[in-house]
Amino acid sequence: MSSLTPESIKNSLRGVIDRDSGSDVVSAGMISGIVIRDAKVGFVITIDPKDKERKAYLRGACEEAVHKLPGVESVTAVLTAQNSEPIPAKPETGYTQPRERAVWNVTPIEHVRSVIAVASGKGGVGKSTTAVNLALALQKQGKRIGLLDADIYGPSIPRMMALSGQPEIIEGKMVPLQSHGIACMSMGFITGDEAAILRGPMISKTLHQMLRFTQWGTLDMLLVDMPPGTGDIHLSLVQQVPLTGAIIVTTPQQVAIIDARKCLLMFKKVGTPILGIVENMSGGIFGSGGGKALAEEMGVPFLGAIAMDAGIVSASDSGTAYSGECSAAYNTIAAKI
Repeated sequence: MSSLTPESIKNSLRGVIDRDSGSDVVSAGMISGIVIRDAKVGFVITIDPKDKERKAYLRGACEEAVHKLPGVESVTAVLTAQNSEPIPAKPETGYTQPRERAVWNVTPIEHVRSVIAVASGKGGVGKSTTAVNLALALQKQGKRIGLLDADIYGPSIPRMMALSGQPEIIEGKMVPLQSHGIACMSMGFITGDEAAILRGPMISKTLHQMLRFTQWGTLDMLLVDMPPGTGDIHLSLVQQVPLTGAIIVTTPQQVAIIDARKCLLMFKKVGTPILGIVENMSGGIFGSGGGKALAEEMGVPFLGAIAMDAGIVSASDSGTAYSGECSAAYNTIAAKI
């Protein structure tokens, strides 16, 4: 039986002193979320947002302290920041209600220059198809690209990238599967054809593992294929990693535009830059112009339109790289990101 316990982890961390307060990080209430899996240890160090640069040393010091414990194979400390702001008083009452404390990760993914969410408010608009083809276009432009399938319940990347099998584990981290020169990670690699039956907290932990416990290598860009809507995955992502921005995908008709607007506003509320809007399936039975009109309404860039093309469907189903007439449009959009 392993001697590693949350208490033994805390005891080792009592030797790490916060230089500002003079207290150890445990007594100061900075340590939480201790996870022990076999010989691998992970935990969270919580600091004030304004101290993120000055207290960056705590991550290395804490990892070093825990790594000295017998039987520890690897240690991952995640540095986060907490901020608490009051909700403004209502004019009629003057009452100010404290806002719930939100946890935001201030630590980028190691060796990953930028993380971009590809999102939509509605399912069936071709978001995953757009994410895959943008990844291919960016890779052709000489960029080092990763693709994370964050749709836990309905992962599409394994099929679209013709990948299967579970990822190899090396030094406590998953090795992403490769397709067309792109590093890919998906819940579908782990579950296969089985349904993922997870509730909110487990979804957040699963996303954290795929983000932080994957050997992404050195990437210029990690594209995150988001599920539809504005649920747990979206909130978890913006709390777990600094996002470079979000791309909103929609089809032209109003029923899709309504949900795309909600998704865009959600990202704006949490401070994520909107890189632009892509109008997918443009010019077909859904009409055209809705995505561009939404971009103008919201004051964000319109990245371009992708026409209806049966070749894209065929390439997505077979996992082959698309090379049809819309390639130029994907290349143009990729150049704007």
